[in-house]
Amino acid sequence: MKKLPAQRGRVAVIGAGPGGMAAALSVHQAGHDVVLFERYPHARPAGNILNLWPPPIKALGLLGVNTEDLGAPCTSEFRNARGRRRVRAALPEQVVRDYGGGFVGLLRPELYERLLDALPKGVLRVDHTVERVEQDESGVRLHLADGRVHEADVVIGADGIDSLVRRTLWGDSPKREHNLHIFGGYTFDDNVETEPGMCVLSHTRTVQGSWTAIRDKGRDGHQWWVLEAFDARREFTGDLHSTATSLGRGFARPLPQLIAATDPARVQRWVIRDRKPLKQWSKGRATLVGDAAHPTSPYAGYGAGMATEDGYFIGRRLAGVDLSDYAAVRQALDAFETPRKPHTARQSQHAYALGQVFHHAPRALQPIRDAILDRTPLMQKVVGDSTPGSILTQLGEIDRAEARFNTLLGFGGAHDTAS
Repeated sequence: MKKLPAQRGRVAVIGAGPGGMAAALSVHQAGHDVVLFERYPHARPAGNILNLWPPPIKALGLLGVNTEDLGAPCTSEFRNARGRRRVRAALPEQVVRDYGGGFVGLLRPELYERLLDALPKGVLRVDHTVERVEQDESGVRLHLADGRVHEADVVIGADGIDSLVRRTLWGDSPKREHNLHIFGGYTFDDNVETEPGMCVLSHTRTVQGSWTAIRDKGRDGHQWWVLEAFDARREFTGDLHSTATSLGRGFARPLPQLIAATDPARVQRWVIRDRKPLKQWSKGRATLVGDAAHPTSPYAGYGAGMATEDGYFIGRRLAGVDLSDYAAVRQALDAFETPRKPHTARQSQHAYALGQVFHHAPRALQPIRDAILDRTPLMQKVVGDSTPGSILTQLGEIDRAEARFNTLLGFGGAHDTAS
């Protein structure tokens, strides 16, 4: 049985989303005691539709999550509203061989179910609200709503865009309104004819309309979303399905047909906002993962994926570390965030910029923009060629982290890493 050499430490994770659950799994594998606090009665997905890239799928598998038949592998294309291709993400052969495509379409509830199934018994504590976090060089104290105090060596804030941990470390900062809203839904109706294994993102002058194949609990289906400019100060009072139907009307098949085939109860709406990326995530014995560190617009389709990667990497960085040693903790947290910050900030800013270009360009410039996208290779270079490169880079980072982790496992030591 392989062992880890480090003294067993105590880690608290706040927030049972993908990043928090991934962090708890990775920290547990690193040989430390971990508690995952969730304020709601159960870990619940904030939304229904989801796409993941290959790196988070790889990370999930390494964390012990069952990834067999998880989602539908897709090839991604950007098209204009008439269906003409603007960009195709040319995936390397090894990615296609190992993952089937660059995007994997699934529904959030199944991802949550698989993460929950992988968590060791006793790690997740629901109905536990953390109201205050204090720390010094000796440790961290989490003050719970019921008056109890939980002590730990390290705290990981996976508590979303309104993160208590982020606010505690760095103070409050305003949310950045994108002045966009998105409608999304899914259907398992097999009467709509589509191209198999595709993720298609299309644009009219003012609306994004997209669809992708999904697989959920053994069923094949499709998810879709439509997105337009919307003043965040206004209250939306329309019908979700009717509004989505109207927005999708200007697009080529099969988007209008997929919307029509969707049960209105399966349609959701989100207002898009984020916060500017932090220059530093960690302070003292505390760090951040996912939307707590880098809230990302769904325009990038990568928020949950980056959160999952963060959770994987933080546990790997805490492996072999004596968490009672303040200097060692600081070194590990810095080593965790340093390679993650440029990647996540780039994706977050890229998502913001795309939303502005496609939905807030002056009316007079929209025809020029569309002509450039239709008749030049600009978008292929900016999106189509960079995405496969990002996928390969992150897969390589995971390989290096896992090699280091396996080396630590092979040293032997006092604490078993088995569940």
